Formats: sequence, C-alpha cells, structure tokens
Amino acid sequence: MLLVNFFLFRVMPGSPIDTMARNQRLSPDEKAALIADFGLDQPLLSQLPTYGWDTVRGSLGYSYTSGRPVTATIGARLPPTVLLVLPATILAVAIGIALGIYSGWRRGSRGDVGTLGVSLVLYSVPEGWLGLMLLVVFGSILGIFPLGGYASTAGLTGSAHVADVLSHLALPVVTLTLAYVGEYVLVMRSSLIDVLGDEYLQTARAKGLPDRLVRRRHAVPNALLPTITIVFYSVGAIFGGAVIVEAVYSWPGLGQLTYQSIENLDYPVIQGVFLLSSAAVIAMNLVADLLYGYIDPRVRDA
Repeated sequence: MLLVNFFLFRVMPGSPIDTMARNQRLSPDEKAALIADFGLDQPLLSQLPTYGWDTVRGSLGYSYTSGRPVTATIGARLPPTVLLVLPATILAVAIGIALGIYSGWRRGSRGDVGTLGVSLVLYSVPEGWLGLMLLVVFGSILGIFPLGGYASTAGLTGSAHVADVLSHLALPVVTLTLAYVGEYVLVMRSSLIDVLGDEYLQTARAKGLPDRLVRRRHAVPNALLPTITIVFYSVGAIFGGAVIVEAVYSWPGLGQLTYQSIENLDYPVIQGVFLLSSAAVIAMNLVADLLYGYIDPRVRDA
C-alpha cells in the first residue's frame, strides 16, 4: 500500500512546482529553491526511503499549496466528511437491507420487479449526475435547500447554526443514500434468494413455523453474511470521503480536499488521504472477517 501510495500520484502528468510557479509567477531561481525544499530534485528511488521512514514516524509532511501539516489539514476536513458519509451509509444500509429482504422473499411479485428495477437504476446512475439533478430541482428551481457549502456565511450560533448545517447537509446525504442503496438491495436480495431452497428452511416450515419466523430466524441471518463485508467496506470508505458528491455540493470534506489536491498535484495531501482511506478499508475488512466466525458457526468450525 505504501509503494502504491508513493508511485501512483507521481506518475501523473505535470509537476506541482509548475502549477505553483504558474499561479504565483515564480522566477526560475525561486522555482529551483522550491524544488530543493520539497526534495523533488532527488530521484524517485531516493525519495522513497524518506517517505517510508516519515510515514512510519507518523509524519505525513506539509501541503505544497497551504504549507500546513498534512495531519492538521486532514484532521480539519475529517469531521465534515464523517457528518456527511456516516448518516448516508446508515440510511442506505437500513433501507437497502429492508428492501432486499422484501424483494427476495417475494421473488417474482410486482413489488419485487419494481424494487429490482429502481435498484438497478439507482445503482447505475452516476452519483455526480444525480447530485446535479437534485441540486437543480430542489436547490435552484424550488429553492428548498441551499445550493452548496457547509453553512451560511452569516454568523449563526446555537440551534440556528445546527439547523443551517442540516439544511446544507440534506441534499448531499440524500444523494449518497440513493447512490448506495441500490447495491445493498441487490446484494441482500440475491443472498436471500440463494438460501430460500436450503433444506433447513424446508425443515423449519415442516415443523409448522409461520413464514415470518422462518424469514426472521433462519433465512435473513444466513443471507446477511455476504452483506456484512459490503457494510464494513462502506464504513472504511468513509475516511476517503465522497469525492464527486463533495465536489458537486462544495462540501468541505476529505473528498473535496482530494479533488483539490489532485488538481494541484499536492502529493503529501493526496498520499495522506489515500493512506488513511486504505488503512481504514483494510481494518474494516479485517473486522468483518473476524465477525464472520462469531456470526456463522460454520466459519468458526472451519
């Protein structure tokens, strides 16, 4: 992960110094001094040990554009991202699993066909386009929600500030929820259909258990297992931010920071966000694998 993190962004065309020189009109001598200060005058293989050692020590360097420590830059952008992505993930998981259970249990019904169709559309629609459409309709035409940003420029405090932030948060959360929910519906529906023909369900019905108990006690717990991995992956992905949605709504989180850093080729910041999100995804997948043994006795016995 460290090797990919180091080389991935450096193979991109362009140079951060060229970007800074163009924006700030630096002289050739000032440009050469910046290159030396940032260590970019060294060959890549010479820069790699320094990057690895600094990362192990917890030093992610300084932003090329702002000059602030990368850890402080990321720390300032993390709360807005969590505020946006966490409720969207919770809503998408809850709605997606519920609709997936409904659709899978009633396979072939009108409700199943309708739910499946809507889920496929939501799963296929680009979240950036969806965000723009919601912004145009509910922000520009109807004027119900703000057109972007984290909060109004007015110095609001207390409950007024909370209400203002929530009004700015509404459309981004709805966009992410709709973008995520289709995946959970499809996975949950497919998993439930896979277990419907298993013998233990037939045995439960033969014992006289009503369908609601067969579904709740036997079918759903087993069908939930494949969904757990996706849920934990989504939790880990929170720390990467929602790049496209945050860019559309000008939400000041890690996603927008990543977008801006890529534009400016700000290597330290891009590497810091990538490292954080990658580590979070790996950790959450490990947690999901460990939970499998507690949730499914068959995995524990194996």
